[in-house]
Order: sequence, then C-alpha cells, then structure tokens
Amino acid sequence: MEQRYATSPEQVPGMTTEELRRRYLVQDLFVDDAVKAVYTHHDRIVLAGASPRTKALTLETFPEIRSDFFLEHREAGVVNIGGPGTITVDGTEYALGKGACLYIGRGARDVVLASSEPDGEQGAAAFYLFSAPAHTAYPTTLVEAGQGNVRELGDPLTSNRRTLNQYIHENGIKSCQVVMGVTTLHPGSMWNTMPAHTHDRRTECYVYFDVPEDARVVHIMGDPSETRHLVIADREAVISPSWSVHSGVGSASYSFVWAMAGENQSFDDMDGFAIAEMR
Repeated sequence: MEQRYATSPEQVPGMTTEELRRRYLVQDLFVDDAVKAVYTHHDRIVLAGASPRTKALTLETFPEIRSDFFLEHREAGVVNIGGPGTITVDGTEYALGKGACLYIGRGARDVVLASSEPDGEQGAAAFYLFSAPAHTAYPTTLVEAGQGNVRELGDPLTSNRRTLNQYIHENGIKSCQVVMGVTTLHPGSMWNTMPAHTHDRRTECYVYFDVPEDARVVHIMGDPSETRHLVIADREAVISPSWSVHSGVGSASYSFVWAMAGENQSFDDMDGFAIAEMR
C-alpha cells in the first residue's frame, strides 16, 4: 500500500508539475491480477483498483491500517468500470456489469473479486474501490448501472450536459460516510462540475474512465483563486482534498466515478465558485 500524506493549499503554488502529479494523481491503479491500494491521510481514505484477469483476487488487509481484515473498521464502495465481474462477500455473490456499484459494510471478512468474461468483448472487470473508516455496520447492497438516483445536469450550449447517477448517498444506499456515484458526459460535452466548487467538509477522489486512448482530461485543482491542473489519462485517479476545487474538461467525452468521505453526506453541501471568480 502506498501512502500519501495530507497537504495544505499553501504548499501548492510552489509545486512543480511532477510534484503535483506525485501528490494527487494516482496512476497504474489497474494492474492485471493485482489489488493496488493508496492510503491518503486526507480523511483516511483508501482507494484501490483490482483487475482480475487470470484469477480471482482476495481483498486482503494491509499493515498500514492495523486491522485483522480490511473491513474490520472500514466500509467501502466499489464501482466496476470494466467488463462484467462478480464480488463475493462472505459467501454471497454479486454480479456487477460495467457501471454497477456495490456497497460493502463494516465487518465483512471475505471479499473476492473475479471477472466473468476476461477474454470477452468487454475484457476483464476493473473494480474501483473507495473506503473510509466506519463506526456502524450497514448491509452490503448492490445497485445496477443506471438504477441509482439519476440527475440530468448542464446544457449542450455550455458543453457540460451530463448524467449523474447517485448510488451511495443519504437518500440511497446507506453508509456511515461514503458517498459515491458515476457521471457520464453526453456526446459533444466535455466540462464536468462547472460552475466549480469546493466542500471543506469532505475529501473527494475521482477515477476517470472511457477516456479515448488519444484523449486526456485536464483536471483543475487547487485554491480557486490560484488554480493548477493535472493532465489525466484513462483509468487514472485523482485525490481532491477538501480545500481544493475540482473540475475538468476533456478533449473528448468521458465518464468518471466520484466518491467522497468526511463530515457529512449532503451531496449539495458545496461552496460554489463562479468561473469569473477563478484564477
């Protein structure tokens, strides 16, 4: 498990591009037949990727979290951004197509991730896991792709027409603090989360997917009055601290999984910034 220590907005202006990428960008998260995990000290979040190609993968614990099993003191949300797969939790199997979400509650001991058709047209499953500390055990719950609370946002005239699926949230799948969903940009739209915002009460982590091989997403971050950016490829993730604005534009349409944890679960608890106020 890689560890990323917490940072403050005062550090960002002096960082080089390489330093920004080392602190906030997570690359190579999906490696065949491995579970790769990053622990960020921002709200003690763990984000992980698992791509079981030739064998099933077990979600093991890590010495850094000091637990007998991974979910002993944690909960997790998992979204499949690859081909069809299954997650077996304490003997119960859940089938996840692309875009489906599984919430796994605190106390689940045995978590096994597998691909259903690794050599099929859609390829191996690619499970993106987002985990935060939990004080209560909620039931493990599956939501199929597109079956969450669907919100249509934006406008083609401003190139930000997008469909947002809320899966784990205060009025959906119950959790202690994880909030999670998927946003898909409509064809011809490239901007996400614009007007931009921060939320000082929650850390957010994105993973971008369905980004064409020859395309990139320019992810805007930092203090809204002094922004920086990261150029992000397909299946790369970014850690967005609570003080950081998080918005982006792609050179083509794309999708992303957004996940948050922190002080509250109110999706609309945001501190907005008009584009004219940003620098």
